[in-house]
Amino acid sequence: MKRIGILTSGGDAPGMNACIRAAVRTGLANDLAVVGIRRGYTGLIAGDGVPLDRRAIRNTIHMGGTILETSRSPDFYTREGRLKAAEAIERLGLDGIILIGGEGTFHGASLLAADADTAPLVGVPGSIDNDVYGTDYCIGFDTAANCAVEAIDRIRDTARSHERLFFIEVMGRTAGFLALESGIAGGAEELVIPEEEVSIARISERIRAGFITGKKSAIVVVAEGKTPGVSFEIAREVGERLNFDSRVVVLGHLQRGGPPTLRDRVLGSLLGVASVEALLEGQRECMVGEVGGNLRCTPLEETWQKKKPLNEDLVRIFPFLSE
Repeated sequence: MKRIGILTSGGDAPGMNACIRAAVRTGLANDLAVVGIRRGYTGLIAGDGVPLDRRAIRNTIHMGGTILETSRSPDFYTREGRLKAAEAIERLGLDGIILIGGEGTFHGASLLAADADTAPLVGVPGSIDNDVYGTDYCIGFDTAANCAVEAIDRIRDTARSHERLFFIEVMGRTAGFLALESGIAGGAEELVIPEEEVSIARISERIRAGFITGKKSAIVVVAEGKTPGVSFEIAREVGERLNFDSRVVVLGHLQRGGPPTLRDRVLGSLLGVASVEALLEGQRECMVGEVGGNLRCTPLEETWQKKKPLNEDLVRIFPFLSE
């Protein structure tokens, strides 16, 4: 193996640059030439590669987003597009590719491997949603969760001052990891996550019970699910039941940007090194992740075919922590 490529695909996540930096430095330490593929799968199809040396990744570990840029490529989900990508890999002379992204990234990589006899592919989980099977935490999740907690803390001051009910909507796509952990850390009174059926009656009664015991404000953390903005309808229905003034705050893409936390910088660095080492060891069509404090390789197909479960203990303890 002499020449490897690195790309970031899908939604950006804080810590991706730490991962790129670590992968480049590990590659160079092993006498590999490293090529950065710009704009994810869109750039791969176009063969848009740039050399990555120490200068290119210097002073990037603290930066959010991705220096390689990213995209969501509809063309890559066509066989024609994937065959163009395979041809580009051949033209670029790549002996292996590191793919930093989430479920969609690894689904696309699995399809590419099935369509063409291409260079080995090794994935690294980068997603604020934290919904990738095969790793306890994805790069970017910790930063996004801390952003959500800071927002909850700030909103609580206003909720308490005005005696109001607030609904704070966080990202997470179809998974409740962000809502669950930020809800616990922020001391939310109620939680709405895709893994559980939404019960307006239950939410209303739990909040009412809190008011009876002396609470004058409350915060409900809502996972956006498949329908971003769903918190507005939930707030309306709960507000009508309780006859209580409420407000909605949708955090949206605020959770994606900003400097990565220590945890995301360390995780990105660890997995960046592990991805290059996996290629050098002959691994292919797998994702490197951290499970129980140990590095593990998971077949790419499992990362998007299997559903990652929420931490059962966290789900169990939320109800009585929020009383």
